[in-house]
Amino acid sequence: MDLGFEVDQRGRYTVLAVRGEVDVYTAPRLRERLIELVSQGSHQVVVDLEGVDFLDSTGLGVLVGGLKRLRSHDGDMILVCTQPRILKVFEITGLTKVFSIHDTVESATTA
Repeated sequence: MDLGFEVDQRGRYTVLAVRGEVDVYTAPRLRERLIELVSQGSHQVVVDLEGVDFLDSTGLGVLVGGLKRLRSHDGDMILVCTQPRILKVFEITGLTKVFSIHDTVESATTA
């Protein structure tokens, strides 16, 4: 499955909606997109994972790398996810303690 992105600006937050599967084959595209956003000055990024069907360890690594990059610019990354199978990946890896995860983009952008 292909990976798709939509970028939207909501106040001081840049919302990156991701669709498709984030795996070893598609994760580099997500990494490039995150680097591009940071390079363009977006330092408060909400990554909406509601359209993600699958997320593997490579995708998790890309998100962690993106978070580190944003924090080095005094920024932050907030995730939006309600899918149990995707949330379970974050819970198993302990990344629920690293990322702020919200149910909706609205709650993420008003956090």
